[in-house]
Amino acid sequence: MPATVIVGAQWGDEGKGKIVDLLAQGSDVVCRYQGGPNAGHTIVRDGETFALHHVPSGILYPGKVCVIGAGCVVDPALLVRELDGLESRGIATDGLRVSGNAHLIMPWHVAIDSASERRLGKLQIGTTRRGIGPAYADKAARLGIRVQDILDPKILRQKFETALAEKNALLDEPLEPGDLADRMEECAVRLRPYVADTSLLVDRALREGKQVLLEGAQGTLLDLDHGTYPFVTSSNPTAGAAATGVGIGPTRIERVLGVAKAYVTRVGEGPFPTEIEGPDQDRVRELGHEYGTTTGRERRCGWLDLVGLRFAARVNGMTLLALTKLDVLSAFDELPVCVRYRLPDGSETDEFPAHQSDFHHARPVYETLPGWREPLDDVLEVDGLPDAARRYIEFVEEALDVPVCMIGTGAERERVVTAPGQPAYSRS
Repeated sequence: MPATVIVGAQWGDEGKGKIVDLLAQGSDVVCRYQGGPNAGHTIVRDGETFALHHVPSGILYPGKVCVIGAGCVVDPALLVRELDGLESRGIATDGLRVSGNAHLIMPWHVAIDSASERRLGKLQIGTTRRGIGPAYADKAARLGIRVQDILDPKILRQKFETALAEKNALLDEPLEPGDLADRMEECAVRLRPYVADTSLLVDRALREGKQVLLEGAQGTLLDLDHGTYPFVTSSNPTAGAAATGVGIGPTRIERVLGVAKAYVTRVGEGPFPTEIEGPDQDRVRELGHEYGTTTGRERRCGWLDLVGLRFAARVNGMTLLALTKLDVLSAFDELPVCVRYRLPDGSETDEFPAHQSDFHHARPVYETLPGWREPLDDVLEVDGLPDAARRYIEFVEEALDVPVCMIGTGAERERVVTAPGQPAYSRS
């Protein structure tokens, strides 16, 4: 049975958690393939809100296997708190499995991350200061500490001594290896039962014909290689990383479902061509509750950018698109949609600029579509959408040559409409 990848098609915060939550109902295994606790998925179910940072949202369904893959970085203390929080609310966590090859975020990574951002001053790139970048840097430098190291306290203590001999020189407050090892042992006792060979687990599930869902964190335009560098994350959210992040071959992936808002948001610094000017930005932010799950930071809000979305469709090989938060746009009489960029030399392009200087100075060329000024609260199928809302969706499909399979009409998990002829989900 082939796997399905769910990938963010913008700058993250597209509502992937909600889409994963819906599709997890029909899946057997749900996997995170990259990223760390700098990403948050917010799920609203039966009036309860769950903010997940490490654990895949499939954990909310009994009997699902949930995997944190080798491509992820794990903050052990935060993961323990997340597990404790879920269990305190009656959610079983025995289905979680964590790859022994995933890397650990250590206290020195968090300290270095925060110090680096402060030193950059006006040149800050807007990280969450959760230690993600330094952890991935140590992984690439082959200096990292992996999840499997918590299985052997002696090895873990030795690695702490080696690492801190170098890292303490960079810290304002040096860490003591023995004290850190003692604190880590408390986390290790809690996490050891979850450590597994997740590559083998997922491969066996596919061979047995089970449904496997692979979810990324952040979004395409934050990809380390293909995003708006240097204002990017430290890993690869794009669909190509799903196979390496989980440990399966790329031929096992059949569908790539991109998730995009009906508008676009961005957190942190960096260029943002369609950022809304004036009070309409605050209006979108309040209507869409655009505040970071992890940090609480205000998200910058912009009109839909089809140039960036077309780029995301290309680099991910998107076969389907879920369009979320369409209801937020119900408050507007007219809806600008960016169809091209105007570059510094005066030329226009409908393709994403390959050179960062062109992108940094790109200006949006808008086509204005009519709004619908009708609430979408009671819409249960596409035919129930206002005519202008359907035209908005068709406009996106035509621009991308990718069918829209799901449309979000509200925050609750039930407020998603499935397009005719597209993969459905159960509302139960």
